[in-house]
Amino acid sequence: MKRPLSQKICPVCGRPFTWRKKWEKNWKEVRYCSERCSSNRLKSPG
Repeated sequence: MKRPLSQKICPVCGRPFTWRKKWEKNWKEVRYCSERCSSNRLKSPG
């Protein structure tokens, strides 16, 4: 049986996202669910 994957909440869109193989080495540093949210982090709403 597989272990449940770690989850985090994206501070930009507010959606939960789960651990992915590509983040294996730097999961502690991952903050955004996607490149899109990462690039939108500095933009003000509106």
